Amino acid sequence: MPPRNRRNRTAAPRQLNEAAQLADQLQRAGFTKRDIARIINRDASLVSQFYTKNKGAAFVPALQQVLAAIQTGGITDLPELATLASRHITRRTTASGTKARVRSKAVLITPTGSGTGRVGAQAIASGSSRLRPLIAEAAQRGLRLAFTVRLAKTGYVHPSGSRTDSPGIRREVVQRADHTEERSYGSSATGGHDAADFARRVDAAAGDVTAAVHQWLVETGRIRPDAHIIHLEVRTWRPR
Repeated sequence: MPPRNRRNRTAAPRQLNEAAQLADQLQRAGFTKRDIARIINRDASLVSQFYTKNKGAAFVPALQQVLAAIQTGGITDLPELATLASRHITRRTTASGTKARVRSKAVLITPTGSGTGRVGAQAIASGSSRLRPLIAEAAQRGLRLAFTVRLAKTGYVHPSGSRTDSPGIRREVVQRADHTEERSYGSSATGGHDAADFARRVDAAAGDVTAAVHQWLVETGRIRPDAHIIHLEVRTWRPR
């Protein structure tokens, strides 16, 4: 028996769920998936799952309110839209009718003030939001912080090992085989950075930790404006 000819078969278009439809409307209004993720305070990968895994039902009321605020009130400020959305986001219900469990923080600070959080390329692309609670808690406790970034060698302004770039840090440079480098900024020996100052920078960047760190590195003449951070680590401690 000859094989069936499958070339002429056309798959029926998949019906988007309500969350995906609302996300589409927001994108037509000029917002990106990353913007939508910031508005609902979630990772951008979740917004993609509105389309691929039929997720997002819990965010429909919030997205409806956000879309209405944009269309009728002309509101486009992301922090303002995020505040509006937060009032309408509730935990989803499981098949048994109970409230779904919420994941705990990806980062924790010990009673002594020691805490570490790391993110890779995927989390960085959506603003490293999982690091925001670490920085916020460090600011509340009056802690100091340091961070390590990894990017292409050509993205740095100063050459490897330059004490102008990262003075006093013995392990300031880690070179990788893929032509990237890790450089650390701040340590307990040099006093590090004021966590409260960085928390304010993150707030000013609408919660985007990646953007806040990138801006500091550019402002202080350490990296080029077009450099892309591909790894970020934040460490905290209590000042002596």
